[in-house]
Amino acid sequence: MQRKTLYAKDNRPAALSRQGDHVDLPFLMLVLILLVLGLVMLYSASYAQSEYDTGYQSSVRYFQKQAVCAGIGLAAFWFFSRIPVQLWFRLAWPLYALSILLLLSVLLVGEEVNGARRWINLAGLQFQPSEVAKFTLILLLARLTRGFGSQAKQFRFGVLGFGAALLGILVPLALEKHLSAIMLMGMVAVVMMFVAGTRARWLLAGAGGAVVFVAVYVSLMGYAGDRISAWLHPELDPGDTGYQILQSLYAIGSGGLFGLGFGKSRQKYLYLPFQYNDYIFAVICEELGLVGALSIITLFCALILRGYWIALRARDRFSTVLAAGLITLIAVQTILNLCVVTNLLPSTGISLPFFSYGGTALAVNLGEMGIVAQISRFRNHRKIQEVSL
Repeated sequence: MQRKTLYAKDNRPAALSRQGDHVDLPFLMLVLILLVLGLVMLYSASYAQSEYDTGYQSSVRYFQKQAVCAGIGLAAFWFFSRIPVQLWFRLAWPLYALSILLLLSVLLVGEEVNGARRWINLAGLQFQPSEVAKFTLILLLARLTRGFGSQAKQFRFGVLGFGAALLGILVPLALEKHLSAIMLMGMVAVVMMFVAGTRARWLLAGAGGAVVFVAVYVSLMGYAGDRISAWLHPELDPGDTGYQILQSLYAIGSGGLFGLGFGKSRQKYLYLPFQYNDYIFAVICEELGLVGALSIITLFCALILRGYWIALRARDRFSTVLAAGLITLIAVQTILNLCVVTNLLPSTGISLPFFSYGGTALAVNLGEMGIVAQISRFRNHRKIQEVSL
């Protein structure tokens, strides 16, 4: 079976058909609003830690690094929003192979931070290859979806084909003991496989196997018992394993309805660990209250829904699945982070997009949103019809 792509005429001038329209304005505004709010809240959450870490010489150490990466990310957003999506289709396999090499290189030359070896130091900046691997996996799954077509319903393609691509990324991550990235990529892959047409019964069976794998894997890592105990009963060990969770809940609870006011968080003064990273949402709740926290959640929901709207209106199957995968990545990260900060889930180490400190993640997220913006240029064009011959 060969697949032939037929392009439907859309009665537009040829140049306009190739270049598309302007990017979707609501989507662009939502990305920029979240980015600005993220930088503002990062400054507020990090300045006490910055002063402490620099011997009270600077209160903007982490903000400056994040602002630089935001600038890089905005440049990537603009650049990627102008690159034809079909170029990503051709680059899927080379970028996938490169990301695997980067992940393996971490095991050899990676820098160890807080007991984990997940970073490569480049000219004084920490680069995390797993952030690139998330994108390349989504890119490859989107390409395979278009290649498999209706054959994705068959076990050979819908399970073994997608599964082999997934394992190529998950195995190096397992060697790095990067459980949070494994969980995140697995969830995104399941959504993309469902969109591609993989039968639900196989996805459910795979989910069951994944639960067993995670249970065995975390038990072998040695700290699973402490994390589960701290999640269920943080009050039993308030000075050690339950400390971070309790401090997060104190911050959330003390915010009340309208918060203590911007910059007036108490827990960020070295009480709450990682207050500018994984637990920045707790500081948001403390300073902006329930109203402010719900407003930010609403912005995330609007961005995610607009992203899926763009995916549904994409011009071809590859663009639809690629946009859906990139937006699902943001959605899953956001949900998991909020659940961890509010103690609905055990700690996973997953950051909040656009808000948490992490230059690689911020730049990559903005670049990914640039690709979605490029896909949105063709939201008003007729779809390309693909038929099997």
